[in-house]
Amino acid sequence: MRVALLWTVSDFPAYSMLSGWSTHGKYACPYCMEDTNAFQLRNGGKTSWFDCHRRFLAKASPLRKDKKNFVRGKMVINDDPPALRSGEEILAEIESLGLMKVTEIGADSVNGRIAKNSGWRKKSVFWDLPYWKTNLIRHNLDVMHIEKNVFDNIFNTIMCVPGKSKDNAKARQDIREYCHRPSLHIDSATNTYILGCYALDTSKKQKLCEWVEKLRFPDGYASNLGRCVDPKKLRMFGMKSHDCHIFMQRLIPIAFRELLPNPVWVALSELSLFFRSLIAKSVSLKDMEVLESEIPKIICKLEKIFPPSFFDSMEHLPIHLAYEARLAGPVQFRWMYPFERYLKHLKNNVRNKAKVEGSMCNAYLVEEVTSFCSYYFEDHVFTLHDKVQRNDDGGLGPTPHFVGNFSIFTYPGRPMGKSKERYLTEQEYNAAHSYVLLNCPEIAPYIQIFVDEITQAMGESEVDSSLEHNFPIWFQTYARNSIIDETLVDLSVGPSRSCTVYPGYLVNGYNLDYALEMWRLLDPEAHLISLKQLMDRVICVKSGFSC
Repeated sequence: MRVALLWTVSDFPAYSMLSGWSTHGKYACPYCMEDTNAFQLRNGGKTSWFDCHRRFLAKASPLRKDKKNFVRGKMVINDDPPALRSGEEILAEIESLGLMKVTEIGADSVNGRIAKNSGWRKKSVFWDLPYWKTNLIRHNLDVMHIEKNVFDNIFNTIMCVPGKSKDNAKARQDIREYCHRPSLHIDSATNTYILGCYALDTSKKQKLCEWVEKLRFPDGYASNLGRCVDPKKLRMFGMKSHDCHIFMQRLIPIAFRELLPNPVWVALSELSLFFRSLIAKSVSLKDMEVLESEIPKIICKLEKIFPPSFFDSMEHLPIHLAYEARLAGPVQFRWMYPFERYLKHLKNNVRNKAKVEGSMCNAYLVEEVTSFCSYYFEDHVFTLHDKVQRNDDGGLGPTPHFVGNFSIFTYPGRPMGKSKERYLTEQEYNAAHSYVLLNCPEIAPYIQIFVDEITQAMGESEVDSSLEHNFPIWFQTYARNSIIDETLVDLSVGPSRSCTVYPGYLVNGYNLDYALEMWRLLDPEAHLISLKQLMDRVICVKSGFSC
């Protein structure tokens, strides 16, 4: 058996350690390398990739001739994207510079002298692998951290977070220096400036915070973003990478639809859709080529809106993500989420902070031993490999007082919270009765009979409506006159008006408690929810039986 190193997965600082290419300063991009138009802002002092992306547009794009919305007076007519270098070319450059591996004697002084005039810092040990120079991708850009950093810059700038916003006094001075945006200049008389079109005022920030605070997700989909809201300072804090991931891809188009001007909202929504398409479970060559051609347009739209200080290396790197996905496939196998989670697991195993590595090693050995032994336990013993699900429904069988249960009543389930007795309303009664009949396999033959009777006089949409409203009455009459089975006759009568209600219910591995929270937002008077109501309002679906 032989092992080959396919590529490395790391965050951006570790990218530099593994590849030998510096990820700081003007030459931070490992694809553009020295062929970059990044520059240092005169007032902000930081490196900016503002107006570095028109060269990636099609030659016929009118944005290449735009002198007003990018760097003032600059056109990018004939500039081409930087040429992508092969592994052989990169290795030849490293050897021609005389870079050394850090394990070699005198490497610090030699590499330090070369690094003053080059983006290279060392020769990576991976070049010793004979096949390394033939790999199309040797080091992956981490989509997880790039997405989080892009979101942080966008959100902090929109919310005008002090110390984190990319829009400040120095940024406005740089706008005067490089751009033609007189409305964003600092007033020399008062030394103040107005909010940009991309920033929210106090009332809008308050609306956004209130909306996020009340937001509820399906169980297990995302964490509670409401805990990140600071209603006094009108900002959000403590958002993890996955929180930013959810907000970036799912909430930005919704959250800012009514709060930002349409051009700003469109640009942010397109960026959100780009990341959402990029991390699809399956990707095709055509889709990635489309993303590769669209992302320069999206970044150019952002450049027409945000100040030059907004565009650091993280706003530039998405230009290369679709190219990597086109070569290496789905992002899920090349980002840091699984490794970050495992690192958290290792950190939680530390018991002696004076001996961190030893604590991790001992905990790892214990886990390996217990995992090995667990395969020899009896079946009734729960182990890591067959542990109880997070939302265990109890695995209960058919309801005891029903003999010869219908299949729809045999699903295992477990109620949550304190029960309460009450009566169903007329609407709830009809919804529960229709749902049971239309989703019970034993009733499927009678549904077909009913459909055959009404199909000739109705269209398909009218048939569906008639099934929901008229079938229960028809089936009750039909059962009374033509069916001998007493259980079917009893089922046709309908449910009891008296019911037991619970705050939530566990069924099929799902926690339906979140449905109550969503319902409360719509109806503050609703303080309890029954299973029948839950099925009708939350998980009611059209029957899968042929009708």
